[in-house]
Amino acid sequence: MVTSRYDNITVDAHASAEQTFRAFVAVPDRSPAPAVVLFQEVFGVNDNMRQLAVRLADNGFHAVVPDMFWRLKPGFERRDETGLAEGMELATRLDYELAVQDMTATLAHVRADPGCSPRAGAVGFCLGGTLAYLFATSARVDGRGPDAVVSYYGSAVHDHLALASDIECPMLFHFGDDDPYISRAQIAAVEAAVANRPDIAVHRYAAGHAFSNFDAPSFYDADAADLAWGRTLAFLDDTLTWSGSQ
Repeated sequence: MVTSRYDNITVDAHASAEQTFRAFVAVPDRSPAPAVVLFQEVFGVNDNMRQLAVRLADNGFHAVVPDMFWRLKPGFERRDETGLAEGMELATRLDYELAVQDMTATLAHVRADPGCSPRAGAVGFCLGGTLAYLFATSARVDGRGPDAVVSYYGSAVHDHLALASDIECPMLFHFGDDDPYISRAQIAAVEAAVANRPDIAVHRYAAGHAFSNFDAPSFYDADAADLAWGRTLAFLDDTLTWSGSQ
């Protein structure tokens, strides 16, 4: 049994003013539990993201899904391809520097939550795949970043490969070889950037973009999604739950 709630997370958005934004939180029965921050697709914190959070909680993780569009359109959510144009427009206006601030605030929140054990990771999809990568390279709380990160088909990861050397934790990347938004050459560039890191793996699938989104039929590929999710859960178990999550 998983209990789920919708909570407020306090964010120090500006030096002179304190603001808050919202996050969906799925909490497992047993605590403290390792935290996993989920980063949204362009569709916002929607049913797909909430269901993924509950799946993580069912597997023993304290899942938190921050609203990364809160500065642009708080509470925005669309279910499927019909909201793609609006979500893409918001994504083009997302300020990555401010997004890193918000992700760092989320990391600080889970690290301070008594329901969370000391180890914390992240999983991101599409836009969130890029945010997860930036979370790994740039989010630090008292000098410490996340302990594990998974990036699904991050459309702009290849634009930020100069930051790859700043990754301080194990990572997984999932890409579809038939993705119309991310070329095979761009995937190869990611592979080359992390080739000297035995703790980072790049997996390719015979699938297109957003193959894990079970709410978007034209994108969803069940075989690729199941394989990638199995690898993701095994990776999170290995990196976040060892030695009692210390």
